[in-house]
Amino acid sequence: MPTAFSSPSALRAMLAILTGIAIITALYLARSIVAPITFALVLGVVVAPLADKLEKVGCPRVISASSLLFVTSTVIVAAFLLLEPLLSALVEQLPAIKRELRSWVAAMSEFIRGIETLGREIEETVGADGAAETESALPSVMDALWLAPNFGSKILIFIGTLFFFVLTRPELYAAAGPLTERLYLADRAVYRYFAAVTLVNIGLGTVTAVALGLIGINDAVIWGVAAGLLNFVLYLGPLMIMTGLLIAGLTQFGGAAALLPPLVFLAINLSEAQFVTPAFVGQRLQVNPLVVFIAIIFGLWLWGPVGAIVALPILLWFGVLMNPKVMSSIENT
Repeated sequence: MPTAFSSPSALRAMLAILTGIAIITALYLARSIVAPITFALVLGVVVAPLADKLEKVGCPRVISASSLLFVTSTVIVAAFLLLEPLLSALVEQLPAIKRELRSWVAAMSEFIRGIETLGREIEETVGADGAAETESALPSVMDALWLAPNFGSKILIFIGTLFFFVLTRPELYAAAGPLTERLYLADRAVYRYFAAVTLVNIGLGTVTAVALGLIGINDAVIWGVAAGLLNFVLYLGPLMIMTGLLIAGLTQFGGAAALLPPLVFLAINLSEAQFVTPAFVGQRLQVNPLVVFIAIIFGLWLWGPVGAIVALPILLWFGVLMNPKVMSSIENT
């Protein structure tokens, strides 16, 4: 038995496992530094081809890198500013949600007359929770972010990484030697993926805003923007939108009508073929949809929302880099 574990293949396997555990631990412990760097690199891969095109028409690399940094940062800030009032409004609606839940419990207790004792216990429990509500104002999402001690350092890390990656990408890839062509092809695959998904999500956000506006949801345009942005995070993003729309339905409509907004979005999302997108990615890049889902969950656990956003682009990038057949198929498209 000891001989089996001391064989070269077993030693290599155990060394690979220990190395993987060490890498994951390091990525988790250094997430305050590695997460913004990775996010910047992913965005750099997306926008760098635009810098290449600008350079071909005579625009200096430093000018194109600075312009793309400004545009990218503006888009991110604008997206956050659009979503922040929506998130804050949902937090402020928590007392109204509790009141609506109490009315639902009361209706259920009246309907189920055969279990009156259990109904009274539920009403008393929910009523106690409602009486304990506090009127103290909760800090907004924007306040919480600005009060974070290391938020500014993460912004600086992100800006510096994005700028210098776009500026020096040709030199970095040239230093890779035989891998240079593969690196450019992997970048092209991620760029094309983001371009296609962006168009799809713009359409999804537009349809969502129109549909929610027709049924009378407040801030339908903001909900549409949120739906388009969060749809970049497969599976989890639409689930978050449905949860938020359920809360909005509880506070605005009440009763069974509260289910209407999430059901409308579910119909839109299914028509957009929520599960077709990862299947298409799997067919092009030979990545199983289950692997895509696990990668997103792992990224969410490792780095939070940033990890969920960058998980799929990183998976696509490595899938193209490591698979010559996929590279040749993309090159012929």
